[in-house]
Amino acid sequence: MTRFLLQLVALTACLLLAASSPALATLQSAQEAGSQAGAAAGADATTSPVAGGDAAASRRLQAKLGTDEDLKDVTASVDDGVAELDGRVLQPTHRKEAGEIATQTPGVATVVNNVEVDDSLGAHFHAAWKQVTGKLVAIAARAPLLVVAIGIVLLAAWAGGVLSRNLRILRLRTENPYMDGLIRRSVRITITIIGVLLALNLLGLSTMVGAVLGSAGVVGLALGFAFKDIAENYIAGVLLSVRKPFSPGEHIRIDSYEGKVVALTSRATILMTLDGNQLQLPNALVFKSVMLNFSQNPRRRFDFRATMDAAHSIRQAQALALDAYSRIDGVLDDPAPSWTVVQNSPAGIELQFFGWVDQRSSDLGKVRGEAIRLVKSAFARAGIQPPRTVYHVVLSRESENPAAPPSPVEPAHGASVDTSVNRDIDDQLADAQRADAASSGNMLDHDKDAP
Repeated sequence: MTRFLLQLVALTACLLLAASSPALATLQSAQEAGSQAGAAAGADATTSPVAGGDAAASRRLQAKLGTDEDLKDVTASVDDGVAELDGRVLQPTHRKEAGEIATQTPGVATVVNNVEVDDSLGAHFHAAWKQVTGKLVAIAARAPLLVVAIGIVLLAAWAGGVLSRNLRILRLRTENPYMDGLIRRSVRITITIIGVLLALNLLGLSTMVGAVLGSAGVVGLALGFAFKDIAENYIAGVLLSVRKPFSPGEHIRIDSYEGKVVALTSRATILMTLDGNQLQLPNALVFKSVMLNFSQNPRRRFDFRATMDAAHSIRQAQALALDAYSRIDGVLDDPAPSWTVVQNSPAGIELQFFGWVDQRSSDLGKVRGEAIRLVKSAFARAGIQPPRTVYHVVLSRESENPAAPPSPVEPAHGASVDTSVNRDIDDQLADAQRADAASSGNMLDHDKDAP
């Protein structure tokens, strides 16, 4: 019985073992499949981030290259961190720039630069033509702003011209014609510059204006050394306009140069000589030289000398001479004519006579000439002779030689004598001043209200 029970237990165990073997195999198969799936998943988990990083790096690199117009024909691909560049560019610097962009792209460890430089004439011409057309298209797109900017500049220039011609509006009018001209030009230039700055700001070029103004100091210093003489003449012209040592049309002498003032420019002072020739003197020379202004004081003295023989009376000659030329129309009574003895020598007695004229109504040279003529006539009528330095020897009898005819004597009157102001070069002077006022290259304008 016991044996039978043991056999029954063993048979039951075998049956159970036989029944459980397929399920166990199925379970093992499932476990193996699960482990294989896990391994595959693990393998995918380790390989798919790398594949995804290369694709993202390729996209980033291609996007960066596409933003540069010079590198738009370059293609890029990234495989296992190695970026390969292909395509054609126009300059070697473009090829180098493409390599630098690839190196700086995240996810790229190595760069293989296969980009070629295209040296063909057609490629360069096509690129230049495309660049020009692009600029023209950009200008055309900004044409309305450009038109408005040009209008602002023109309006500022017009407003500057109007205000410079009407300084009374700004209460900047002066009696100095040269300073008045400097203020006019300064007002015109200032308003025009303001208009240019507004136009550049409208076009979005204000940063360029700042850069230009920042470098103006350095450029000005360099130009100051290079054009020292020009700068010196310009500054001297400004100082002359402030000091106003002369006015247009006045008769002046600078060193050995003499003439009437035509204009004061940024570089030179223009005179017209009494011969009608134009004379330009550097402003620095005019500012540093000794200047004689004949027109500043309307009263001007003239003088002349007369020599007579020592046998005659000095007092008689003096009285005759003063009485003769004091009656000339143009000789002033205040100050009255005067005289002095220069010397008394064996060669004769030399007398010097003085007189005053008003230059606004009489010409100095004409009055002086008429005074000399009348004094000579008075001396001749009174028998006052010049020094007898010439000896006359008579070689024949008086009966054989008839008496020589008497020498003509100067008339004693001064009727119809012209002593008016000399106007010989006045018309030429006025023409030169008008031409100078109409010139755009002059630093200072003339006073338009001056006679």
